Amino acid sequence: MSVHRQVVTAAGAPGAVGPYSHAIRSGGLLFCSGQTPLDPATGELVEGSAGDQTRRCLENLAVVCAAAGARLDDAVRLTVYVTDMARFPEVNEAYAAFFPADPPARVTIGAAALPLGADVEIDAIVAVAD
Repeated sequence: MSVHRQVVTAAGAPGAVGPYSHAIRSGGLLFCSGQTPLDPATGELVEGSAGDQTRRCLENLAVVCAAAGARLDDAVRLTVYVTDMARFPEVNEAYAAFFPADPPARVTIGAAALPLGADVEIDAIVAVAD
């Protein structure tokens, strides 16, 4: 393994559903893999609205950040993937509750499909102390 990158595995976050790490820490940044709205206790998709799924994605990302000694508030950029842009207002409302002031930069992408049938997936780049 490179001395320039450190794998972060987050106990309490849903297990990876493929060959990837929860996150990689490198050069003062934490690159978090996309989180789908999986309940970490059951491994199942949460039921409910796109807002409910957004909240679970962000809660899962917060657990990954904590495993690296960071907070989701330290995010510099998030990417939100949504399968139905008509539901974007629900996503936006739930997202805003996590970032009431000084939100990170963000990209939102409409996707034809997401892993495990999720309606929302979110990844993050987070600033971390060296």
